[in-house]
Amino acid sequence: MKIIVTSIFVQDQDKALEFYSEKLGFLKKVDVPVGEFRWITLASPDDQNGTELLLEPNHHPAAKEYQQKIFAEGIPATMFGVADIHQEYQRLMEKGVEFTMEPTQAGEVTIAVFDDTCGNLIQIVQK
Repeated sequence: MKIIVTSIFVQDQDKALEFYSEKLGFLKKVDVPVGEFRWITLASPDDQNGTELLLEPNHHPAAKEYQQKIFAEGIPATMFGVADIHQEYQRLMEKGVEFTMEPTQAGEVTIAVFDDTCGNLIQIVQK
């Protein structure tokens, strides 16, 4: 068994698609209508056949509340691995991504956290 799709709640699917593809550089894999929303997945350009990230609408009240509460507490919704966190930090800063935590050593890893503009904090980590 392996993880093939993981999801993240977003306030606006179009805005999220733009952020995750244009700012972060993920590639759109699937974008099909499903009722009033869409099934939108993206993949890493480094692993196009790997795990897909689903941009899940936070339309359900429980999803919206969960997303708002973990954001308010400063808890990242998910984590992405990077090879060179300082290089990635600079690249994202140049694209206008706002960080809430600069690269910081945390034991044997270095982490940084940014706001995805769609209701989530995202952590990047270099092992």
